[in-house]
Amino acid sequence: MNYRDDLRPWAIFRYLSTGENVCVARLRTRTDADAYTSLLRQGGGSFEVVFDQQVRVN
Repeated sequence: MNYRDDLRPWAIFRYLSTGENVCVARLRTRTDADAYTSLLRQGGGSFEVVFDQQVRVN
C-alpha cells in the first residue's frame, strides 16, 4: 500500500460471478463508502464495504 491508500482505508469491493473481487473505490470515511455503495447497488451487482488498512512493519 502506498501513502494515498493509507489516507483511504475504506474500500468498496465488487464480487464478480467468476469468484474474483475487484476494488471499485477507496474512501476516507465509512459513511462515504456506505453512501457510494448504495448508489452502486442501484445499477446492479454485489458490493461490500471493508476496512482495508494494513499495518506497516519497519
